[in-house]
Amino acid sequence: MEVRIGVTYTPKEIELDLGDDADRDGLMKDVDAALGKETNVLWVTDRRGRKVGVPSTKIAYVEIGSPHDDRRVGFGAH
Repeated sequence: MEVRIGVTYTPKEIELDLGDDADRDGLMKDVDAALGKETNVLWVTDRRGRKVGVPSTKIAYVEIGSPHDDRRVGFGAH
């Protein structure tokens, strides 16, 4: 499952590739909890075990992909 986090005041996104067994609903609850208070940090662990923390005051948006998204590579991929 792919997750993109937009951060305020920067055009770049934080892109994370979570494991196939990632809990989509659990992640959404973590995002809601982090955004509920200004002093929280959203922590996400990717499939390689890398932990990424984003202060809740800097989160512009969170895009959570489908757990069954197909990866499309190359020309003509739709």
